Amino acid sequence: MRIKFLDFVFAGLLFVATAAQAALPIQHWQMDNGVRVYFVENHDLPLLDISVEFPAGDSRDDKFRPGLASMTHHLLTLGAGGMTEEEISRRMADIGANLGGSFDQDRAGLRLRTLSGERERGQALEIMAKSLQSPDFPEAVLAREKTRSIAELKEAKTQPDFIAGRLFNSMIYGTHPYALSSMVEPESIAALRREDLVGFYRAHYRADEAVVAVIGDVTPAQAREIAAQLTAALPRAEGEPQPLPVVAMSMGETRKIAHPATQSHILIGQPGMTRTDPDYFPLYVGNYILGGGGFASRLIEEVRQKRGLVYSVYSYFLPLQQSGPFQIGLQTKREQADEALVVVRKTLQDFVSRGPTEDELKKAKQNIVGGFPLRLDSNKKILDYLTVIGFYRLPLSYLDDFSGKVEKVTVAQIRDAFIRRIHPGKMVTVVVGADEAK
Repeated sequence: MRIKFLDFVFAGLLFVATAAQAALPIQHWQMDNGVRVYFVENHDLPLLDISVEFPAGDSRDDKFRPGLASMTHHLLTLGAGGMTEEEISRRMADIGANLGGSFDQDRAGLRLRTLSGERERGQALEIMAKSLQSPDFPEAVLAREKTRSIAELKEAKTQPDFIAGRLFNSMIYGTHPYALSSMVEPESIAALRREDLVGFYRAHYRADEAVVAVIGDVTPAQAREIAAQLTAALPRAEGEPQPLPVVAMSMGETRKIAHPATQSHILIGQPGMTRTDPDYFPLYVGNYILGGGGFASRLIEEVRQKRGLVYSVYSYFLPLQQSGPFQIGLQTKREQADEALVVVRKTLQDFVSRGPTEDELKKAKQNIVGGFPLRLDSNKKILDYLTVIGFYRLPLSYLDDFSGKVEKVTVAQIRDAFIRRIHPGKMVTVVVGADEAK
């Protein structure tokens, strides 16, 4: 058995290593009810990974009921099709399967990992199908989860990193739906009713907006049956869903919040880029050099290595359907916060003005391209990419083209993209743990 297990593992690694170097065989089709399906067949391991997602994240919240999207998603697997949450949990454990969730600003959905044997697969899919298509939203469970969520939120609101992130998101997005997650309060959670959850589910978990991703030990015909089983009875809503509005550029503003923490938690940023942004690769590679490449980044060199002001400092783009945040983050001693901010802002301004050096770009490309196979070294990671490709309607060749597009990025393209897109003077800054609040 030991040798057989190792053979399975080796075969799985061989599959993903080959997929990372050659064309990933993504099959795609659209069902009659509008569901879009993305499938990768892999029989090397007796496993099946499935994701079903919808445009039902925080940005689809009701501004009068913030927290509704998250609570609706949370209760999908806590009672469905007449099964209690205990029964769901017990039956999944009985076959060694795992049913979880995915939730962010844009997306909400469920993910399943199960053995591909007929008994295990059948039982796991039955439970997932009921959770997706006939959630019960039990009153008693809702009351309990509201109490739990309120307690967690009250605790989180005392933590400097939560305070900083929440305020930062609110300052960047203002009245845009991406700011709704920052409006959740204990009172808004307490006001949620079962009929609110049912209404949100019917409006946003609709078949024509569903994206199914499947990878594992099933045939294309079986994958089609699985997609149909999981989505045939999804809600059918009238009319087209409202598109998210374009994000307006933030205006330069600094907020300092008093807090007894020994360190200042600092966030700096602005709206960044979308998943389909034409500047995606110059901004992505440029940010790797600026602050996304760990100890190889400019920010680490200037703020940590040369001056010892922080243990870590980072920057990243979070691409979303509309412009997700570009964020720089660091923690430093309270008495060093002002000095650290000066260094970070100067490093950013210099990078935007001059761009990277040819040597920095060469090393960044080597690291990004060399590490790319590790992004596809498991079925779970491939599933993550399938969901992104499907939800954001990226080309099926996205993963195959990735390294080549990275290799083509030039210093001039990075400098041009950063000058046009990143505006240090318009960035918001949040300092939690400041000596003087303002």
